[in-house]
Amino acid sequence: MAEHKHGEMDISVQEKTFAGFISMVTKGTIICILVLIFIALVNG
Repeated sequence: MAEHKHGEMDISVQEKTFAGFISMVTKGTIICILVLIFIALVNG
């Protein structure tokens, strides 16, 4: 069994996936807030 060496694994794919996830969550949150503001303004 190979020994584990800390810091040798290539994590570039995981970093890109995480960055994409954070970006989508941020955009989704902003869209939800804007929709709620729009509904509040239209409903008056």
